[in-house]
Amino acid sequence: MSWQPNRDFVGYGPTPPDPKWPNGARVAVNFVMNYEEGSEPSVQDGEGYTETGLTESTTSSMGLKGRDLAGEGMFEYGSRAGFWRLMRAFGERGLPMTVFGCALALERNKLAADAIKAAGYDVCCHGWRWIKHFDLSEEEEREHIRKAVVSLKQTVGEAPAGWYCRYGPSVNTRRLLMEHGGFTYDSDYYGDELPFWQTVEGKPQLIIPYSLTNNDGKYAATMGNSEQWFTLVRDAFDVLYREGATAPKMMSVGMHMRIIGHPARTAGLWRLLDHIQKHQGVWVTRRIDIAKHWIATHPFTGKGLNE
Repeated sequence: MSWQPNRDFVGYGPTPPDPKWPNGARVAVNFVMNYEEGSEPSVQDGEGYTETGLTESTTSSMGLKGRDLAGEGMFEYGSRAGFWRLMRAFGERGLPMTVFGCALALERNKLAADAIKAAGYDVCCHGWRWIKHFDLSEEEEREHIRKAVVSLKQTVGEAPAGWYCRYGPSVNTRRLLMEHGGFTYDSDYYGDELPFWQTVEGKPQLIIPYSLTNNDGKYAATMGNSEQWFTLVRDAFDVLYREGATAPKMMSVGMHMRIIGHPARTAGLWRLLDHIQKHQGVWVTRRIDIAKHWIATHPFTGKGLNE
C-alpha cells in the first residue's frame, strides 16, 4: 500500500524546540496572499458553474443556471483591484510576504506575476487550479502538480519551493509531491505552530503549518467589519509574542485579494501591520525563509516527528 498520512495527537508535547529565530525574535510572522482569481471553477473552464466561494455573491442560492456574472465580477475584483491594494500595503511598509499562487491564475495576469517577481515575494504553489484535490484521481493530481510547476517557472521565473492545496489535500498529495521532487516544504497542515519533519516513503519532508484561524476567510463566516478581524488576529499575535519570551513560535496570516483587498477590510490589515511593526523582536518574513532557517537550525535527524 502506498504511503498514507498518519494522525499524530502528541506533536512536540510540553517541550517544543527553540526555533532560534534570527536575532532572537519571539515570533516569526508570515503573511500569505492567496492568488486564486482566474483559476477557480467556471463555466468557461469546463466546470459548468461559477465558483462564488469567499465572496458576497448570493446568486448560487437562487437557482441560477449557467454563468453567474455577479460571482465572476467578485473574483475579478481581487485581481483587478484587491491585489494592487495589498501590494501597496506591504510595499509602503517594506514588509515581505508569501504568495500562495494558483498557477493558471498567474498565467492570466502577467502584470501581477511580474509585480510579485519584482517585489521578491516567494510563491508557494496553490495548485494548478483552485479546485478540490481530493476529488482528483491519483494520475490527475500528479498531472496537476506537474503543470503547476511548469507554469510557475514561466510566470514568476522559478519553480515553487512550497505547496498548499485549496480545500485541503488528498491522501496522495504529500506522497505525490515527494515523487515529483523539488519542493522544500509543504503547508498542507493545520495542527501546530512550529515546523516539523515527516518521513514520506523513507524521504524527509519539511512541514510548515498554516492557519485558517488567522485568516480573512472569517469575513465569510462570522465577521462583519475590520475591527473584529483586527482584534482577533492582533490578540493572536499578542499571545504568541508574550509566550515567545520563553517559547517562540510562528504565526501565519492568510489574506485573499477579493476579501481583505476591499477598502473597508484593508483598514483592519493596516492596523495589524502597524501594530506588529511597533514591537521589537518580531521576524516578519517569507515562508521560504522560515523553511531555510529550520533546515539549517533543526536539520532532519533520520526520522520524522514521533515516528
